[in-house]
Amino acid sequence: MTSVLARLPSLGQGRRGERGGPSSGWLAAATTLAVSVTGLLGLGLALVVVQTLDPDGGLPVGSSARLAGQLWLLAGGAELQLPSGPLRLAPLLLTAGLAWGLSRAAGSVVALRELTGSAEVGRVLAVVVGVHTVVTAVLALAVSTSGASVGLLRAVVGAVLLAGAAGGLGVLRDSGLSAEVADRFPGPGRALARAAVAGTLALAACCTAVVAVALVADIAGVGRLVTGLGGASAGAAGQVGLSLLLLPNATAAVLGLAAGPGFLVGAGTFVSSSSVTLGSVPALPLMAALPDTQAVPLLAFLAQVLPVLAGLVTGLVVGRRLGDADGGALTAALWGVVAGVGVGVLSGLWVLVAAGRLGDAGLAEVGAPALATGLAIAAQAGIAAAPAAALTRWRNRA
Repeated sequence: MTSVLARLPSLGQGRRGERGGPSSGWLAAATTLAVSVTGLLGLGLALVVVQTLDPDGGLPVGSSARLAGQLWLLAGGAELQLPSGPLRLAPLLLTAGLAWGLSRAAGSVVALRELTGSAEVGRVLAVVVGVHTVVTAVLALAVSTSGASVGLLRAVVGAVLLAGAAGGLGVLRDSGLSAEVADRFPGPGRALARAAVAGTLALAACCTAVVAVALVADIAGVGRLVTGLGGASAGAAGQVGLSLLLLPNATAAVLGLAAGPGFLVGAGTFVSSSSVTLGSVPALPLMAALPDTQAVPLLAFLAQVLPVLAGLVTGLVVGRRLGDADGGALTAALWGVVAGVGVGVLSGLWVLVAAGRLGDAGLAEVGAPALATGLAIAAQAGIAAAPAAALTRWRNRA
């Protein structure tokens, strides 16, 4: 792929020292456009296949394509105005795929053209953000209907933020500027960043395992929800697929449960480690993970140790990643607290983007409180990371 692109004639005036081929701007625009086109085609094809399972014919191809576009926009942070109220809930698995694509689109251009200067890298990032924003705006206008209109302003703002964050990570990684940026922060910036990410991923993995255990414990409830929607019909397949797309959202809800504040699924359903209130929820197989009674399940109590486990992982990484000039065990303990706070910040951001609303009625609020969850995880992970980092640092230097 790289050798083929390198042989293409130049589409713009090249700089001295740049390899021949299309200019960086054209390559960035093409790769960014390819991300949206590929994603929309794949999502639309999946919906068409699902609709063919409906014995009544399902949605026509045009309606399936419109639905794919609306799901794509929701993943980017857009909002749909429905007769029942605003729908604002990003399917985070799809969001993660979109972010990965944008990151690779920006990073591949930087790697291919061997760009290392901040100005050149910035231009590539600007093209990625601009193209993705324009594509999002055009798509929002194309899929809007009288019964499901897309808020253009929110869609555009979401596109700018997502493309800026994902593309920025891609160009920093593949240009080598990430190390330079990390070194600008006081202390061992790269070690702390890796520790915070490792702790957050460990916490997310444990929370996803909690969702899986809860579903397995009520496998009969999952079966009732699936068979109640027609077994292998389009309705059942669509609901199962939507549950998979919302799995990271469920993980974020368990983050709130593990931290202490709990989470909401509308006005009538609240789950925390101290109380459970059950109400009407959407008929998704994923909802079978909710408790069946008002009693607090044992799993909710056990989940409270997860932020501490994440802190231990964070401290372990800090102690191993610190360099020879970064101090001893006491200094490592202090940096462990900082990295634990980073876990809380990342977790709070995850919970923030995972929350949303499903109309104006009983499901107007869905998810965990981001600020309270982030603060609680930061405190617990930071306290646990300090001794883990100190002990690991002492053993490594012994």
